[in-house]
Amino acid sequence: MRLYQNPLSSNARRALLVARHLGMTLEEVFVDLGSETERARLHEVNICGKVPVLDDDGFVLWESCAIMQYLADKHGAEDLYPKALQARADVNRWMFFAAQHFSPAVGILTWEYLWKKFVTGEDPDPVEIAKGEAFVHEHALVLDKHLAQREWLSGSALTLADYAVAAPMMYIDRAKVPVGQYTHLMAWYERMRQLPAWKETETPWPF
Repeated sequence: MRLYQNPLSSNARRALLVARHLGMTLEEVFVDLGSETERARLHEVNICGKVPVLDDDGFVLWESCAIMQYLADKHGAEDLYPKALQARADVNRWMFFAAQHFSPAVGILTWEYLWKKFVTGEDPDPVEIAKGEAFVHEHALVLDKHLAQREWLSGSALTLADYAVAAPMMYIDRAKVPVGQYTHLMAWYERMRQLPAWKETETPWPF
């Protein structure tokens, strides 16, 4: 299997986290997102022009959470992605929460503080920052309350849901994401940071 990825992308990291956790060997194709040529090549395999993209013997799949689910199912990893209907639905619930709510909220701040200057040369927009912070607080509170009496997001053990929610938090310090006050969320995040797969996919900030 071939994975088009860039380790600075939190979405690509989702796929990498699952692959590392499962001990899967992938042919990793690094995509330089700052290169017009490589972005054009990426569009050839993903009409959206984004990483990650998985190519499994001609079956091409994009969207990070879909790739996570595919890898887990292909590996038969029922601990990460249970087959029981309600258990799987609960994992899906938190993966969709990550993709639809939490990740976009964090993404506003990572764009304004990290990527915007690099891509456009423009300074952070205070209006956008305020909007991003408000969204982060709204969704971090949900996670914090949910994690108040549990170690993991779904069930009693680590699942894809945890990796899906944790990945966008990789820049919380650098992007000034206001989550420090959410003690249950931060305790869970520290557990995530101690996982071998997390440590194996850490990449130094290059800029």
